Formats: sequence, structure tokens, C-alpha cells
Amino acid sequence: MKKPLISVIALNYNQTPVTCEFLESLKKVTYDQLEVIVVDNASKEDPTEAITRTYPEVKLIRSDKNLGFTGGNNLGIRASHGEYIFIVNNDTEVTENIFEKLLEPFQKDATVGMVSPKIYYYHHPQVIQYAGFTPVNPFTGRNSAVGNKEVDKGQHDQPGYTSYAHGAAMMVSREVIEKVGMFPDIFFIYYEELDWSSQVTQAGYTIFYQPEAHLYHKESITMGKESAIKAYYHNRNRILFMRRNSTPLQLLVFGLFFMLFTIPKTYLKYLLKFQFAHIRAFSKALAWHVHYTPDPKDKATRLVQSVQLA
Repeated sequence: MKKPLISVIALNYNQTPVTCEFLESLKKVTYDQLEVIVVDNASKEDPTEAITRTYPEVKLIRSDKNLGFTGGNNLGIRASHGEYIFIVNNDTEVTENIFEKLLEPFQKDATVGMVSPKIYYYHHPQVIQYAGFTPVNPFTGRNSAVGNKEVDKGQHDQPGYTSYAHGAAMMVSREVIEKVGMFPDIFFIYYEELDWSSQVTQAGYTIFYQPEAHLYHKESITMGKESAIKAYYHNRNRILFMRRNSTPLQLLVFGLFFMLFTIPKTYLKYLLKFQFAHIRAFSKALAWHVHYTPDPKDKATRLVQSVQLA
């Protein structure tokens, strides 16, 4: 059988050396039908020379503004030609047979729309970051990664269906994108892969966790300080995800939980830490929803995206 073309899409934002390390790791893969696309999200320093000189086979796209995780990847998807799209963080390193293993679930089950590998922490290579996702709790709007921070002893070696793909490494078929659309741009960053996965499952596809495919993520195993920007998008998008993916009853209960528990707890936490910028960011996230009205044309927009890709 002819090998399908896989489009590998990675974003770069002021991390050219890290991106080059990722591109270097691609040299050891055994799959030879790859199209590699790097989207630069308006980095301060132009990465063109550093990337194209050493990796001339890479297609580099420079955006004149930061489009976020969603917009940057959508820009790469529009420029791609692969039958499968591999969305991957630039701060990762791949293993030799990752692409063959990621393709297997698609070939065995026609309902599979997205596949994510087992993800390890790069600096703790025996510690798991992702072995699938639990469903988002319909009343709290939170979920967790299966196996996170567990030493790998083979306890998560069983492949199978999961609730969501992981944004750090997810393969999706072009067929799915043509039917469902690309990343929802409104998220910018955080909760976007959960929403996209939900749209995919609502369209009748499944999400698959493939532990035979491995990837190492350079994210810290310990939680660093939360920035005000993260506080804004994480809280704004938590509510946004629930508004887009809940039943009226679930949304009512979530709203009560958020108002009675999350809001007081969050303000108190930031006050005790004297994080006044975080207080402003959290307040801004709440205010955004006062003025936000779901666009009735949202599904139509996604349909237009699909037509453009077809």
C-alpha cells in the first residue's frame, strides 16, 4: 500500500533553538512521507535563516501577528497537503516509529478521527504526562490527564479510546477536518484541543490513545508560576468550553458552582499572594462572557473552513 503523506505542523514563538531541536529529532524517524511545516507566530527575531539554512526541506510560514495556538495551527493546516495532519508542540522530541504507530488506529478502525501518543516528560523520561484524558466534569469544567506524573511501569500500555486528544501531539485525518473544520479560533490558547475533540466526537468519530507511539515533552513536571495571561485565557476558556459543550442543565449547575465556589476561591488565592495583575486578568475573563454572545453562524463558519480545505 502507498504510504499516506503526513503533514507535521509545529509553531514557533521566540523559541527558534527549541524548534530546531524538534526538527533535528525528526531526522531519526523511519517514516519517509512527511511534509514539515513550521508556523512562526510573529517572533521578535526572524527564524528564517536559522531554520531554512539547516532544514531546507521545511516549509516556514511567518505570520505578521501572534495568532495563538489555534490560529497558528490553522494557518499551517491551510498550507498542508497531507492525508493526515500531525499537530505537535515545538518543545517536543519524537521517536523513530511514532508515525507508523499513530497511523495504525486509523487503518484498523474507520471511526477513528484523532490519535495521540503516550507523552513523557523529557527531563524525566520514565514519567508519564499523558496516557489519555478523563472526560471534562460537566459540573466543574475540569478534567485530568490519565497517568500524569506516574512512573511508567506498563500500567497504561493498553491502547484504546479516550475522551480527548492532547494538543502537544495529535494526529487528525484530513477527512475529519473537512467535515468538522479546524481549531476554533475563538479559544486562542487553552481548552482548544478539548473543544476540537468534542466537535470531532459529536460528528461521529472517536479519539484514540496509542501507547505504542512515544513522544517526549520538555514541559516542566512541576507547575511553574501562573502568568496573568494564562489566568485570563484558562478561566475565560473554561467557561467558554462549558457554554459550547454543555446541556442547559449542566450549564446551570456549572454556573452555580463557578459563582459560589470558583470565583470566591480564585479571588482569595490571588489576594493572599498579592497577585493583583491576576485579579485584573480573572475579572477581565469574567467580563468577556458578559458581552459574548454565541455566534449562530459558528457551525456555518466551520463548514466554510471545511469547504476551503476540500
